[in-house]
Amino acid sequence: MSTSATPAVAAPATAAPPVLEISSLSVDYGVGDGAVRALHDVDLTLRRGEVLGLAGESGSGKSTLAYAVTRLLSPPGVITGGDVRYHPREGGPVDVLAMTPRELRAFRWQEISIVFQGAMNSLNPVHTVRTQLTDVLRAHRPGMSRAARTARAEELLALVGISADRLGAYPHQLSGGMRQRVMIAMALALEPEIVVMDEPTTALDVVMQRQILRQLVRLREELGFSVVFITHDISLLIEFSDRIAIMYGGRIVEQAGAADIYRDPRHPYSDGLLHSFPALRGPRRELTGIPGSPPDLRAMPPGCAFHPRCPKAFDPCDRRTPHLAPADSDTGRSVACWLNDDRRPGEE
Repeated sequence: MSTSATPAVAAPATAAPPVLEISSLSVDYGVGDGAVRALHDVDLTLRRGEVLGLAGESGSGKSTLAYAVTRLLSPPGVITGGDVRYHPREGGPVDVLAMTPRELRAFRWQEISIVFQGAMNSLNPVHTVRTQLTDVLRAHRPGMSRAARTARAEELLALVGISADRLGAYPHQLSGGMRQRVMIAMALALEPEIVVMDEPTTALDVVMQRQILRQLVRLREELGFSVVFITHDISLLIEFSDRIAIMYGGRIVEQAGAADIYRDPRHPYSDGLLHSFPALRGPRRELTGIPGSPPDLRAMPPGCAFHPRCPKAFDPCDRRTPHLAPADSDTGRSVACWLNDDRRPGEE
């Protein structure tokens, strides 16, 4: 996908109220001396109606963050600190981490839904599309009649561009792109305020990726929900996100508007991601990539986790960990890098 043009999606006004606030969220896998820290004090705000992209290499903590926020972490994953606050349209903020199992059941699908990684293989192969869409409605809206559930299922398929006559189809009778769109329709069944998409288009070709993401943006504009879109492919986010957060080694290292990240990445890791894929239009350019491999979470390097791979590393990088801090008050950009810190090496 080309990124030779300016991103088409304009960021919403910064005054838009938050719908989800994550503060100092930390996650470990395992307990005791053998625990591995997968998320380090993550701070992130999702504003109402925006598409927030979350990018980074495999193992950077993107999916762990999604599962922690939705309380879907499987053992041995443990949330060890922080807060997750959901802001409904009416009433005060809700502490997601303090919800009871019953409250969580009501919260999921109705307020927040998730399209899992490998979504096109998530449908049950022995049930029709109709059965799988109406099961969601039966479980969460028991008062709906059978006819109303079927009508809603037809409406959901229409939203994602699939004919109602495919309700009787089994997953193997659908293309990969159609299965993916069915999963998106299922995520929208109860009109949630937030949709988390964990690399939902990874297994699809670039043409189908583009079609699905265009539909997603259109649905966001029509229905007003917010999206957290997780992927390792920053080129997708540049075009379809309002704002992007870059993760590395379990931390967020840069947050900015999609256009700002594209034009002027401030963290060397963000710059490396941008130069790891070819442009389809414009002059040829050499792909520089990022040397080395992501860090082993069991033996993280001291200081900045990226410094062993960073072409711009200097004195404090291998000794002190930079914290995410504002880098541009006008755009709301924040960066965790000593290159963007006003303090001189050796200063605390």
